[in-house]
Amino acid sequence: MTNTVTPNAAQSGTFRIGGDLSVNRLGFGAMRITGEGIWGDPADREEALATLRRLPELGVNFIDTADSYGPAVSEELIRTALYPYDTVVIATKAGLTRTGPDVWVPLGRPEYLKQQAYLSRRRLGVDRIDLWQLHRIDPTVPRDEQFAAVRELLDEGVIRHAGLSEVGIEEIEAARRFFPVATVQNLYNLVNRKSEEVLDHCEREQIGFIPWYPLAAGGLAREGSVLGEVARRVGGTPSQVALAWVLKRSPVMLPIPGTGKVKHLEENVAAASLQLSEEDFRLLDEVGREEWRQRQAARR
Repeated sequence: MTNTVTPNAAQSGTFRIGGDLSVNRLGFGAMRITGEGIWGDPADREEALATLRRLPELGVNFIDTADSYGPAVSEELIRTALYPYDTVVIATKAGLTRTGPDVWVPLGRPEYLKQQAYLSRRRLGVDRIDLWQLHRIDPTVPRDEQFAAVRELLDEGVIRHAGLSEVGIEEIEAARRFFPVATVQNLYNLVNRKSEEVLDHCEREQIGFIPWYPLAAGGLAREGSVLGEVARRVGGTPSQVALAWVLKRSPVMLPIPGTGKVKHLEENVAAASLQLSEEDFRLLDEVGREEWRQRQAARR
């Protein structure tokens, strides 16, 4: 049995990015609206556009994209489908270059980062980007030079707020010497707890935490698992429960499940209405941590 409540991301609660941009916490990741390997145009352009246009109707007012998705394709589709954006907050990123499908190469030279922010602003059709994130800290470029470029983008009014992606606490604090870090985007889900301490730090500092790949459930998705039992109990699917768990984990959590299909989008947004009991939350937390420990042990 699946959840029958009308999907609306407003049921996930709200968070103020940078203290002033209020968004519904369940957002949308616009990586999957591009072609295979996150390269080129989507196989079904009209379905991708329909998915984007469905977002405001479902209360999704936070969209995360990047200049490298396509590249450029995701940003261009967002503008085609949703401009002018009204109450929708668009976040984008730069710092990864593309030379082919599934190929991602960090590039953090200051002049490149600034150029890409200007190009994203043009493609999105905005005067100022709501949230711009450093997609990766390039290890070949002094990080302070990268952070200084972000500071310049803020000072020049190109971007309103700035964030980081795939960073640790020390890197967050190093960046904060240059600019207020509004968000951190790291891999995190029920069965991947690598960023647990980073999430706790973000919660203490009121930094929005954007978990990418938030639907993953690993071995817990198998038939007869604890996740499946909880899903039956609350009237949702295992993936919806995994997403509901992520939302409940922290008030600064801003998950961005992505898809290029309207039906899948509606299923994801329905997770916002699921109510996990404290008992179910703790049970899932325990089995998720155990799977993460087992994965780590298997790699040693």
